[in-house]
Amino acid sequence: MKTKLILAALSLSVVVSCAGTSPSATVSPASGASAGAIEAHMQFLAADALAGRETGSKEHEIASLYIATQLQALGLKPAGDNGSYLQRVPLRKARLAQESAKFTLHVDGKNTQLSYPKAFFTGPSLQFAQTKVTAPLVFAGYGMVSKEFGLDDYAGLDVAGKIVVLLTGRPDSLPSEEAAHLSSQKTRLAAERGAVGIITVHTPQQEKVRPYASSLLYLNTPSMEWLQPDGTPADSYPDLKGGAYVHHEAAAALFSKAPQSLADIFTQLDNKQNPAGFELGVSATLSRDSSHEDISSPNVIAVLEGSDPVLKDEYVVITAHSDHIGYSNDLRNDDKINNGAMDNAAGVAILLETARLFAQLPEKPKRSILFVIVTGEEKGLLGADYFAHNPTRPIEKLVANVNLDMPVLLYPFADMIAFGANHSSLGKVVEQAAGKEGIALSADPMPEQAIFTRSDHYTLVKKGVPAVFLMTGFKSQDPKQDGGKIWASFFAKHYHKPSDDIPSLIKDYGAIRYDFGAVFADINFNIALDVANTGQRPYWLKDSFFNGAVGQPYNREAVK
Repeated sequence: MKTKLILAALSLSVVVSCAGTSPSATVSPASGASAGAIEAHMQFLAADALAGRETGSKEHEIASLYIATQLQALGLKPAGDNGSYLQRVPLRKARLAQESAKFTLHVDGKNTQLSYPKAFFTGPSLQFAQTKVTAPLVFAGYGMVSKEFGLDDYAGLDVAGKIVVLLTGRPDSLPSEEAAHLSSQKTRLAAERGAVGIITVHTPQQEKVRPYASSLLYLNTPSMEWLQPDGTPADSYPDLKGGAYVHHEAAAALFSKAPQSLADIFTQLDNKQNPAGFELGVSATLSRDSSHEDISSPNVIAVLEGSDPVLKDEYVVITAHSDHIGYSNDLRNDDKINNGAMDNAAGVAILLETARLFAQLPEKPKRSILFVIVTGEEKGLLGADYFAHNPTRPIEKLVANVNLDMPVLLYPFADMIAFGANHSSLGKVVEQAAGKEGIALSADPMPEQAIFTRSDHYTLVKKGVPAVFLMTGFKSQDPKQDGGKIWASFFAKHYHKPSDDIPSLIKDYGAIRYDFGAVFADINFNIALDVANTGQRPYWLKDSFFNGAVGQPYNREAVK
């Protein structure tokens, strides 16, 4: 099997090396990074032959081998398991038996079946082959708790042994990144309070952001989780036996005996109010069958060792995810391969070019640079979370993380969004590095998307490591191109679709801006270089929500 993977990788390398280059495939005169190198990496990683780099697939293994050998060729040393460039991540893959998903609502002795998947959908259980739970329903608002923001949606509620009904989303009053973190804690909070199931209600507001129908394209997509040494899935809650996501029209029936109707709740949301929880006076039965398969998939890890006798034992971590979502379930489209050109072949290409810039330095940085290319991001940040719990270097020695995920290289961006930069001393570092390239920093333009918790850096943030996640902004240097409109168009038409491939993107937007990928790489390089050579390690700002509220930061001497 390994021989076949190597031969396949070599044959694909020949295809890439013989491919024609675009006019932008040169070294940008204002840039140390090579646009041509970024183009070549993207052509390989987003090729049809890699079949969308599905986690656990042989094609993702080929992509990982390509990345590892590129880093090896640069002279970087292996930093994975057993002296290799790979860290194998043990995973459980779970599939739902579609016909088994059942949601029965019990009201005054009458049983009503909700239709699957029109009225509700669910995912497989990672713990059990069969699950069935019957319990009373309790509405708990958004299902959020935060002392810092005065939130407790469980106040006065007893949810032990019950199924909680939660609204998707979060209060508009919360800051974007803090809200994203608090939203990600909903499952844990319900489990800690003894709930036996979670029903999430799709709201009209969410329908505007992400239509219910969009989620149905992923019904056959398996769920995954990394496995702990005892073989049990990490970050899972065995007492939560049932789960369902319900269309807002179908969800009205859940409130038929409640003191407030669901329409009343939606009116409160329209008025920016946070609904209080209450017993719903009805019960439900949730059941499903799941099949399991234990697999593995690699993280790729390499290190450029630092030059300082003391600081070389500390590491600046640069991350990007190499996986994508494989084949499409959309029967309306003849093209089934989700190539993932922007998501995230572009990010990996920029990481590889950043590694080249470091490898070619005449004098190595003081701190070491750890390049971690993770698997399973699309399945829930799995490779990154596994690394955060099983780091190949001591966690307290990881001083900062710079993460690259889906830079949209379709216009000459004039600004960047650096998620998390306002929470630590990294903010000034990012601002200076971007400023060298004439790029401004902008605030999160899409707080409703909760992007801060949706990429790999977040797993290290929870361990206390200051991090930034860099994304192309919405401003364009070309007055004839509206960066925001192009970004929104990409997100609506191509994100997680087979058309996130190089030919389709060129057809819709013109030449891929590999030259601005080089600018992105230069910024990324200068951020990491600054951190690597500065005596004081990055620190959380004293008033940051993430200074102690999340994880256990190792550097508590924070200042403004």
